[in-house]
Amino acid sequence: MNEKIHEITLVESVNLALAHEMRVDERVVVLGEDVGVNGGVFRATVDLRDEFGFKRVMDTPLAETLIAGMSIGMAGHGLKPVAEIQFMGFIYAAMEHLVSHASRLRNRTRGRLECPLVIRAPFGGGIHAPEHHSESTEAIFAHIPGLRVVIPSSPTRAYGLLLASIRCPDPVLFLEPKRIYRIDRQKVIDNGEALPLDTCFTLRQGSDITLVSWGASIRETLIAAEALSKKGIEAEVIDLASIKPFDLTTILNSVRHTGRCCIVHEACRSFGVGAEIAASLAEHALLDLKAPIKRVTGFDTVMPYFKNEHYYLPNEHDIVDTCEQLMAF
Repeated sequence: MNEKIHEITLVESVNLALAHEMRVDERVVVLGEDVGVNGGVFRATVDLRDEFGFKRVMDTPLAETLIAGMSIGMAGHGLKPVAEIQFMGFIYAAMEHLVSHASRLRNRTRGRLECPLVIRAPFGGGIHAPEHHSESTEAIFAHIPGLRVVIPSSPTRAYGLLLASIRCPDPVLFLEPKRIYRIDRQKVIDNGEALPLDTCFTLRQGSDITLVSWGASIRETLIAAEALSKKGIEAEVIDLASIKPFDLTTILNSVRHTGRCCIVHEACRSFGVGAEIAASLAEHALLDLKAPIKRVTGFDTVMPYFKNEHYYLPNEHDIVDTCEQLMAF
C-alpha cells in the first residue's frame, strides 16, 4: 500500500480514516443525515458517496432513533456501521438503543454477538451555534457499562483513534470537538496504523503539576502550560483521549511525580469526568499529593448563545490562575 502524507485538519483526518477503512474492509458502512450527497454538515464524509456508492454511504431520514436502531441491527449481523449524529445535542433520541441494546448486546448473548458500531458526533461549544448544538455531555455516556467514549484532540489522534474505534468489537461513541475541526493542520500518514484505545497521551513533560484534559480544551491547556513555563512552573500535559475506560495508570504515575493535578474540561462541573478522575486520584494517590486536586470547567448551566460563549468556556488564564494557587498551597 502506498503511504501518503497529508497536511490536514481534524475533520479532514476523520474523512481520511473513514476512506481508508472503507477501502480495506467492505463491511464498513457510513450512514446518517446528509452524509452522502452533501458530505455531512461539517463535510466529514465528503466524496465518500462518489467512491463507495449509495449502498455503503447512506443518507437517512432526520431520525436519530432510527439511525441508532438500524446501526445496531447492522452491527449484530456482520457489518461495521459508522453512524453520524449531526450534533451531540441530537443524540438523546438514540439513547434508548445505545443504553439498552448496543452496550448490552455482547453480555445479553453471552458473547455470541458483538456490536462493532461507531457513533460519530460533533460536540462542544465555541462555534456560535444555537441551542442543542454545543453540548458536552460525554459524562452521561461514560457512565454506561459496555460503551466506549473516545475524544480526539488533534488530526493525528483523530485518524488513529477512529481507525481503532471502527476495528473495536464493542460500540464506541466517537466525539469530535468541532471548535478545533479546522483550527490547526498536522501531517498525517495514511498508513492504516491505529492508535491504542483506553490510553492517555502525554503531550508535554513537566515536574511541578499535572494538567489533564481532552478534546478542544487541550488547546488552551497547552497554551497555559507554556505560560506557566515562563513563570518557572513546568506542567505535564496529559490528553485523556479515551474517556471510558480511561488510563488511570498514566495519570497516577504523573501525579506521583508532580504532586499536583488540575483537570480541565469544557463540560459542566458537577458529576463530570473530571470528578471521576479526581476521586480516583484521591483513592490511589492521596499521600503523593502536595495540594488539593483542582478543576477548571464549564458552569452548571446550559451553554449560552454565542454572545456569552467566551464566559462559559475555560480559557488559558483560568488554568494558569488555578495552577498558581496549587503551587502556592
